Amino acid sequence: MATQPSLATSYLGLKLQNPIIVGSSRLTDSPEGVKKCADAGAGAVVLKSLFEEQIAAETAETVNACQDADAYGYAAEYISGYSAENAVGEYLRLVEGAKKAVDIPVIPSINCTSAGGWTSFAKRVEAAGADALELNVFVNPSAPNRSIEDNEQTYLDVLAAVKSEVSIPVALKVGSFFSSMSASLTRMGIRGADGLVLFNHFYQPDLDIDEFKVVAGPALTSAEDMGLPLRTIAQLSGNMTCDLCGSTGVVDGESAVKMLLVGASAVQVVSAFYRGGVEQIGSMLAEIGAWMSRHGFEDIDRFKGKMRQEGWPEGSAYDRVQFMRRTLEGRVS
Repeated sequence: MATQPSLATSYLGLKLQNPIIVGSSRLTDSPEGVKKCADAGAGAVVLKSLFEEQIAAETAETVNACQDADAYGYAAEYISGYSAENAVGEYLRLVEGAKKAVDIPVIPSINCTSAGGWTSFAKRVEAAGADALELNVFVNPSAPNRSIEDNEQTYLDVLAAVKSEVSIPVALKVGSFFSSMSASLTRMGIRGADGLVLFNHFYQPDLDIDEFKVVAGPALTSAEDMGLPLRTIAQLSGNMTCDLCGSTGVVDGESAVKMLLVGASAVQVVSAFYRGGVEQIGSMLAEIGAWMSRHGFEDIDRFKGKMRQEGWPEGSAYDRVQFMRRTLEGRVS
């Protein structure tokens, strides 16, 4: 009988039984939800985010005083559902409850916009049993009063402030809006990020032209959204000092294999599970295992990064940004 390939991988220095991570979402906002993800086969979970404004409100401010609350409707709606005094305590109980419910890594998430007094909260997350911490940093790339340097420095300041508080690994979940993306992401790795999650999917605005309202655009991603993180990971993975996690557009086992081939250590999935449930994890793992068996790979390290740009004969294809067409022979021209 043929030996089944091992799907184990390492991410943020953590040993994962497989590379499928359920990303921060309502799927992971309770110990019961986290256990459902683990029972379905997830390698790790990222808990639903706690917002910086909620942490700040407990110690100094009120939600109504938050300057950004009106600017980002999804944040305001989320924050308004909590009592400021209870939000932090509830979140710490979520971390503790999730750790008791499962034996896979549990990674809390903080949605933040600045490096302020809230960063000391990271110690309390660590004390509650977190295996690592994900910082979901939001920087509005279209803000006219912020420079390129200001945007990048926000990430670096948040990272430095949190890293000074904790000893657990810290990952940055970043957006894709940088004028020199590779250089910016490389600096984040050099400055201490243990991992980068590429990329954050920001909600885009739409307009209700009858009610004259700004409304949220489509929230879920699809396989067509995978191109940018795939290209970026392929170009960076050979030269990074930290782990890379593929996010956005991972919908099945095949897309997960693609991310691993270009150098990702793991992938985060949310939209596909909203559409079809976390039960899909099993089929995704089966697809990955079947592909590995077909190609004779005994474990993920045998092919991880095999098709990254550095060292790949056709690596220059990742640099092409003009229209590419396939010839009748199937070659890229």
